[in-house]
Amino acid sequence: MTQNGRDLALSVPVVSCVFICHDDQGRILLARRGPGARDEPGSWDTGAGALEHGESFESAVAREVREEYLADALDMEMVGVRNVLRGDPVSHWVALVFAVKVDPVEVAIGEPHKFDGLGWFAPDELPSPLHSQVVETLALFGANAAGTTPAAPAARRAGPGRVAPRPARRRR
Repeated sequence: MTQNGRDLALSVPVVSCVFICHDDQGRILLARRGPGARDEPGSWDTGAGALEHGESFESAVAREVREEYLADALDMEMVGVRNVLRGDPVSHWVALVFAVKVDPVEVAIGEPHKFDGLGWFAPDELPSPLHSQVVETLALFGANAAGTTPAAPAARRAGPGRVAPRPARRRR
């Protein structure tokens, strides 16, 4: 019997590829979690998905962007890593965080059973409520609630609980 990522994360760390889609004009894409979402319905979130066996990080991100937003990843850059421990009992995720450029014209809800809204937001005009993991994720991207600019160099430096990434770029 195969366990899903969430169940497996209760017994071993699971690798998750988190992505912050942007339009390269300073806006980020967030999805509102619908009633069918596994946690925090009604909150706004970035995209994410579990790494599948034998899959590269970049392939996982491209696949998940297509599944969740029906768009192609035009450019991607790894911006950091998070060690995420959540809940009781604790689920454990190793989250590789990517910035992904997409064409806003292509974006649509690809998983209506998980999401019921999409929106493009300036970093200083984020919607509420945000998913519990979004602020730390956006801090790696450089677009946190304080309104710093996307991909700010300071966001790439290591800080408490963060690992300085080795940026990887993929262009199409």
